[in-house]
Amino acid sequence: MAIRALCLAILVLLTGAGAAFAADQPEAVDRSALRVCSDPGNMPFSNVKSEGFENRIAELLAAKLGVPVKYTWFPQATGFLRNTLRARRCDLVIGLVSGAELALSTNPYYRSTYVMVTRKADAIVADRLDDPSLKSLKIGLIAGTPPAGIAARRGLMVHVRPYDLMVDTRYDSPSHQMIEDLAAGTIDVALLWGPLAGYFAAQHGDQLTITPLLHEAKNTRMDYYIAMGVRPGEHRWKGDIDKLLAENKDAIQAILREYHVPMLDVRGDLIQ
Repeated sequence: MAIRALCLAILVLLTGAGAAFAADQPEAVDRSALRVCSDPGNMPFSNVKSEGFENRIAELLAAKLGVPVKYTWFPQATGFLRNTLRARRCDLVIGLVSGAELALSTNPYYRSTYVMVTRKADAIVADRLDDPSLKSLKIGLIAGTPPAGIAARRGLMVHVRPYDLMVDTRYDSPSHQMIEDLAAGTIDVALLWGPLAGYFAAQHGDQLTITPLLHEAKNTRMDYYIAMGVRPGEHRWKGDIDKLLAENKDAIQAILREYHVPMLDVRGDLIQ
């Protein structure tokens, strides 16, 4: 919630530079199209072929508005918001952590969590990172994400294989590579942001098991609400998007399920 934020789609969406918009700045929304700020190669979120779930959700919202979708493409790395939304080249970011800086968040439309992915054949039953059985296993994780800090505190770094967070998603997908390494036996456990894990693990049928990390210490946040982002001060536009999200909640959740996104309810329990 970037994210890669975290997902990569998540943490990287929190980066950027420049002065904040004035709260009273007039809205600059182009109502003739749904102008979306998006990453050109960041599956399962988005790509230039409109194959991601954020593409699908954008198409749904645009259809309800009766306008086409128009994209501004930019990798979700440092400067993403500065070069897209803040530059007024587009009007909506489909996925970012709720409350992220440099944007005004809509109401969240899903909540997900980091997960542990293992091979089903290994019958690993651990559901938290302080499980002693993990100490002898080879663990893959994205450097700089919340599980990395926990792994360090739990003494798991001896057998950790780190994967890069800040990459150009047009050419590299550390999350995809981690799941492929897990399936191939190079690592035994993959610690990933839920939407990434769900999508890439599903490509291996029922060979992999996904365990949401719901029982970690409360001082380390593992789950995030994901919202959409508009420019600060554009409250009328935010209200319009909030209304669309509320009216199309079931259709949006159906899209997320299709992409195997692990979702949590308001109490933090997994939505089955």
